[in-house]
Amino acid sequence: MVRDSLSMPLPPDNHVHTEFSWDARNGSMRASCQRAIEIGLPSIAFTEHVDMAAWAIHDPQTAADPIIAAHLDDHGCFTAPPIDVDGYFDSIERCRGEFPGLRIVTGLEIGEPHWFAEQTASLLSSGRFERVLGSLHSTTVESTPRLIDEWYSQITTAQQDACAIRSYLSEAIELVRNSEVFEVFAHIDYVTRQIERVGRHHDPSEFEAEYRETLRAIRDADRVLEINTRRPLDAEIVRWWYAEGGGAVSFGSDAHQGSKVGGGFASAAAMAEAVGFRPQDDPFDFWRR
Repeated sequence: MVRDSLSMPLPPDNHVHTEFSWDARNGSMRASCQRAIEIGLPSIAFTEHVDMAAWAIHDPQTAADPIIAAHLDDHGCFTAPPIDVDGYFDSIERCRGEFPGLRIVTGLEIGEPHWFAEQTASLLSSGRFERVLGSLHSTTVESTPRLIDEWYSQITTAQQDACAIRSYLSEAIELVRNSEVFEVFAHIDYVTRQIERVGRHHDPSEFEAEYRETLRAIRDADRVLEINTRRPLDAEIVRWWYAEGGGAVSFGSDAHQGSKVGGGFASAAAMAEAVGFRPQDDPFDFWRR
């Protein structure tokens, strides 16, 4: 069992992708379970991607990706393949049988559920999904949905970064106000990943008012804020969440392969503890104030 300086048990990993997510080529539910046991996680939630937007793809490198290329229509728009629900639940049951000491939680990460209410409701009725995350992977450019990751290949200035951050946070407010199907709001810093990926820097303090407004909306909707460790979430944002009365945090590695499960959890948990969030008597619960 792996530990570092954290004085308490690691939290559950509530955001993991496997081979059942369209973009997790190297994902493995079984390997993820093995990793969770190795590092001492109390539970793991397999929250597979559900993305229903038809993204216009303009970047040639993105368009050449084998998964993207296989699902491009004649207009250059990509729609992610749907999750194999039956295969997913079959794999869940196999892993529960193989790893009885690990709590294995079903789930989904649904992109823009407020845009696709009918389709989302139909999907959620197809099985028992215990941990549902709401996320934004899209932006709208000239009335056309774009995958934020792909669109950012064409962003070149700090001014455009600022517009993208404000647009993302504004849409996040719409998401939490107009969809009740999810419990956890995922990766509030999703745009920041792209800014750093292209070599620029984002200081959240420059957008404190916008972040706080978004956090209040998440609080008012009685949702949980995710501390996503794929990129360490700035502690200032977690402090603002606590100051605005946010009730709980969830931890998610956003792992797309087994070896990444629980990555950065000790540091993230220590940061959440320092802000004022604590584990509960139930080790499978969120950390609460």
